[in-house]
Amino acid sequence: MGFDGRFTLGLVFRVALLMLALMAVVWAFRTPSMMMVRLVTVGIAVLAAMTLWYHVERTNIELARFLEAVRIGDFAAHFPEQGGAGFRALGAALNDTIRRLRDQRGQTDAELRYLEALIDDMPVALLTVDAGRVEPGNKAARRLFARHQGVRPADYATYGATFAARLDATRDGEEMLILNLDGRAKRTLVRQATLNRLGRRTSAIIVQPVQETLDAVEMAAQTDIVRVLTHEILNSLTPVMSLAQTTAALLGEVDASDPRIADAHAAAGALARRTEGLRHFIDSYRAVAREPRVLRQRFAARAFADEHERLFRAEWPAVALTVVCAETSIDGDRALLSQLLLNLLRNAAQAASAHAATPIVHLAIARTGDGVGIAVEDNGPGVPAKLRQEVFLPFFTTRAEGTGVGLNLARQIAVAHGGTLEVSDSALGGAAFRLLL
Repeated sequence: MGFDGRFTLGLVFRVALLMLALMAVVWAFRTPSMMMVRLVTVGIAVLAAMTLWYHVERTNIELARFLEAVRIGDFAAHFPEQGGAGFRALGAALNDTIRRLRDQRGQTDAELRYLEALIDDMPVALLTVDAGRVEPGNKAARRLFARHQGVRPADYATYGATFAARLDATRDGEEMLILNLDGRAKRTLVRQATLNRLGRRTSAIIVQPVQETLDAVEMAAQTDIVRVLTHEILNSLTPVMSLAQTTAALLGEVDASDPRIADAHAAAGALARRTEGLRHFIDSYRAVAREPRVLRQRFAARAFADEHERLFRAEWPAVALTVVCAETSIDGDRALLSQLLLNLLRNAAQAASAHAATPIVHLAIARTGDGVGIAVEDNGPGVPAKLRQEVFLPFFTTRAEGTGVGLNLARQIAVAHGGTLEVSDSALGGAAFRLLL
């Protein structure tokens, strides 16, 4: 028999005992000369009433303790598992319920900790806007937005006025914005959603820089275009070159006394030489269509800078080179980064030598946040703002003797490392090329 049955039997027994005691009291008071009997029956009735009250009140007390423990979340509470009339079963049932609630709360807490860790380690920056306060919601946001003070949307204007206005707005949706992140302008995808938090409207904003992804897509598209063009041009050029060479050879065997034959022979020879030159020209550009394969290793920046300083001075002894290098290390493909740096140094030396009476080139390697920055500056003519994107396109050059391949390959190497290569004005008066890894 369970708790309910035993409790009910105990309750019926105590009620019956109280009724009998009350009947005995009534009988004793109706019978004359029974003073002692009256006192005894009244005592028995009082005792029966107290027994009934304790039986009911004990249950109420245990249930009240249980409800209070649940209300305040005290799942360490314990209820006695002793006593008759089913109170052992009641205590066991309450303790079992408390254990279940404690286990459920433990599971809920573990799930919350997992979700918090998942959000905190999410690689995409998360911001929350609650009652006009903007707070970073995870590590990525704290790293990305570390250059401001304050929690108001206006405080985020240092990353872009449009972005600050977006934080202050309550509209949902997504858009592409230009944000000043990590010291450079980056195209960034911003998504906003409105949530309900304890009856208040809050906003969750995802900020995802996509500049590096777009750069990689752009470079892949460029290499695909170059690959297709060089393939098609060579397919068309090869038979022309072969026919020109054959024609020149045949005309060389004919009597050249006729000036028209001599002119035709010279024209065929020139055509053969030109097509051969074009073939070599196109073969040299096919390197642009091969994406660099990065073999990463960690090496000392100081040794890297010293090596290129020696190479530069040997090739350009008339150009003044200054080198500033932090005591740090670089994580990347040393051979590819060496090719990139040599291209930048050579371009800087050529620009400075052609423009300034005292050509100067400056090389700097320094820590930049979580990565490394390599800058090459010169006192040449610089790169006009309208050409700062075009200079990285394949085959684009501003020099008559240039090929338009070096900077494109340098940018490919930067993108392959997950970095960026940009050009801006230099304090020396010329151009400044900055590689961020």
